[in-house]
Amino acid sequence: MRKIIVLSFISLDGVMQAPGGPEEDPSEGFKYGGWSAPFDDEVGGRVVQKELEQPSDYLLGRKTFEIWESFWPEHADIWPGINDGKKYVMSNTINKSGWKNTAFIESLEDIKKLKNSDGFDIQVWGSSKLVKLLLKNDLVDELSLKIHPLILGKGKKLFDEGSIPATYTLTESLVTPSGVIIAKYKRAGEVETGTMGA
Repeated sequence: MRKIIVLSFISLDGVMQAPGGPEEDPSEGFKYGGWSAPFDDEVGGRVVQKELEQPSDYLLGRKTFEIWESFWPEHADIWPGINDGKKYVMSNTINKSGWKNTAFIESLEDIKKLKNSDGFDIQVWGSSKLVKLLLKNDLVDELSLKIHPLILGKGKKLFDEGSIPATYTLTESLVTPSGVIIAKYKRAGEVETGTMGA
């Protein structure tokens, strides 16, 4: 069985929309595209580079895939292996691409079959709607979050009311010089409750 690992740049209020640049995803009037750029530093860059170098397959929503498809085939020097890694795209509207090693899936059952197959672990970048589907169905094994010190107020968020209650164990963390908290979690169990101080 393969692990599904969600990697996300988020604000303090959980917004994950368009961290990379102004034109990345201006949908629904989002005007803060590129909000992560002022917090780039060498420490954070090393962490991200290490993630990019992991042998992986990729599970993507349609919108994220279309952004990637227009950029990464010509910039593989930045992301070694991205062209060779298998890209699984969840979409009901497109079913073909000229980008090599791309396959299209349409359902939750397809994702479950993919997770239960042999191969590399599966990274999910961006893809807010897809991530919500995965969280709702308890299919996320690990979270790798870059939590930026700003509040955006609006935009597509990582978590919503559809996420199932779950606990995670912190497996790795650091704070970059620019104040980004990089935290990695793995799925642990059910939510337990109690009384503080009792």
